[in-house]
Amino acid sequence: MFPIPPKGSEPRARMIAEHRACIDYMKGVAGCSILRTERPGSAIEPYGGIHQYMDLAKTLVRMRAMQPGVYGGKFVVICTEIDREWRIGRLTGVRGQPPRFFNDQVYTDENEIQHDIFLLRLDQYPITDGMPEDFHEGWKRHDDNWAVT
Repeated sequence: MFPIPPKGSEPRARMIAEHRACIDYMKGVAGCSILRTERPGSAIEPYGGIHQYMDLAKTLVRMRAMQPGVYGGKFVVICTEIDREWRIGRLTGVRGQPPRFFNDQVYTDENEIQHDIFLLRLDQYPITDGMPEDFHEGWKRHDDNWAVT
């Protein structure tokens, strides 16, 4: 299992720099792909990002797979004006409750908000998160308001 690199470490700085480079490379392309190709928006000759750096790929998978309410709530993108404005929100972890806005900053570029959420999640999750000793059976725990028969 791969731990999230600690603050101030070279692997963490490299991971952040590669994420930033991929975000900048894909400006104006729909979606958020953390890789680079022969030209933005193409699927030919991928390199960099999650294609080349397995530590970045594993960290992103762990961050995206987190339960909604852990560590104060998972950070998400909230579109406030279709294709024009986005804000960072935080999930409560309780079904039926809407996300809360994290701050007052409004983004006009969907890719920029993705990078900021990546940085927030790096700081939010402990470096040992996702290790085998912290594993739980998720929905099988029966303590998450599902009807148990």
